[in-house]
Amino acid sequence: MTDYQKHSDISTAPALVALAEAEAQKFLSFNRATERQDGAIPRKYRELIAIGVALTTQCAYCLDVHTRHARAHGVTKEELAEAAFVAAAVRAGGTLAHSLMALRMYDEEPD
Repeated sequence: MTDYQKHSDISTAPALVALAEAEAQKFLSFNRATERQDGAIPRKYRELIAIGVALTTQCAYCLDVHTRHARAHGVTKEELAEAAFVAAAVRAGGTLAHSLMALRMYDEEPD
């Protein structure tokens, strides 16, 4: 985590919830639904997806929570490493896709 992010920050979540309880409860309900055990996607894979997203969005708190959950649901270090490279490749692909838009935008500008 950076100097601005501290592991202990996550312990202040209840204070945030208290400040916007209606919104927080809806968010937490949504979050719990994504962590369910009875979905078509097994929890192990849900956590690998969450890690890929956390790596892409660079959310240190998400990475902390979902790495622990992934390990608890049987994700191996090798699976985590492969998921990291999948996330990196998808992120790089997004860069290339946006470069195509940049080239088009460049060409559309009048001289």
